Amino acid sequence: QVQLVESGGGSVQAGGSLRLSCAASGYTYSSCCMAWFRQAPGKEREGVAAKYTSGGSTYYADSVKGRFTISQDNAKNTLYLQMNSLKPEDTAMYYCAADPLVYCSAAYAPSPRSFGYWGQGTQVTVSS
Repeated sequence: QVQLVESGGGSVQAGGSLRLSCAASGYTYSSCCMAWFRQAPGKEREGVAAKYTSGGSTYYADSVKGRFTISQDNAKNTLYLQMNSLKPEDTAMYYCAADPLVYCSAAYAPSPRSFGYWGQGTQVTVSS
């Protein structure tokens, strides 16, 4: 059973930075699509960034390109989301998700309905 635990959220002022972490356990797949999603109040959950754990191209939502970076530390089984130049519209609950059966496209947003494993979420609040 894959378990995902996010951390690193918090409150920052616009222009600031945060790094989210997603620690994975119970993961035995040689390659797995992992993604960061976010959901603001009253809005649908949207894919922010995604990549295969084995490498390859990454996906970024247009709204975060050039500001967010998804990366991983395989030795620590941890996925990261480095968020720079944060804006008030980045305020949301951020979730880590994984699924070995999902096709991790660099061109198309990941669908939250496709992912079977989710973390509990970590809140990011950006004030102006």
